[in-house]
Amino acid sequence: MLKEYYPYEYVKSVFAIDYKRLWQMGFRGLIFDVDNTLVHHGDDSNEKVDRFFAKLHKMGFKTCLLSDNEKSRVERFNKNIQTLYICDAGKPDPAGYEKAIEFMGVEKSRAVVIGDQIITDIHGANNAGLPSILVHFIRLPYEKRIGIRRYVEFFVMWTWKHRKKYRYRLGDIRRRK
Repeated sequence: MLKEYYPYEYVKSVFAIDYKRLWQMGFRGLIFDVDNTLVHHGDDSNEKVDRFFAKLHKMGFKTCLLSDNEKSRVERFNKNIQTLYICDAGKPDPAGYEKAIEFMGVEKSRAVVIGDQIITDIHGANNAGLPSILVHFIRLPYEKRIGIRRYVEFFVMWTWKHRKKYRYRLGDIRRRK
């Protein structure tokens, strides 16, 4: 039952993923969540994220932001990145993920979802039949409280770590230094 919430991979951040390896594996489309995946909740994009997307696009990846946020928030974030986006996505409903695939013009088998929430991002990717990479959520040093969903996610990830057949289904895509 919990397997519908299991990610294919788990890494510390979007910057810890080996995108060259993903490209070599045949992936061409990257679907990103925004808040707590790319930036702290509510923050605008920054130079590091802008350069990151420029690098991905230069490599040949097509990207799409898939967010449950309203249009004004996503457009504000996307100002310097200028990538495709879908707002008010209704995650984990697979419709938003399928729309992202269509927008990017890639085959479903060539896209991967990257997000910080198991209950929305990862569950939605699994519902849509897409591989997923869970990143640790961005939290500022002074933030002490986390929502109840995060405690549920800790439990899900504890079970994931003990079920080896569900781990590293993309072959361990962590970036090596």
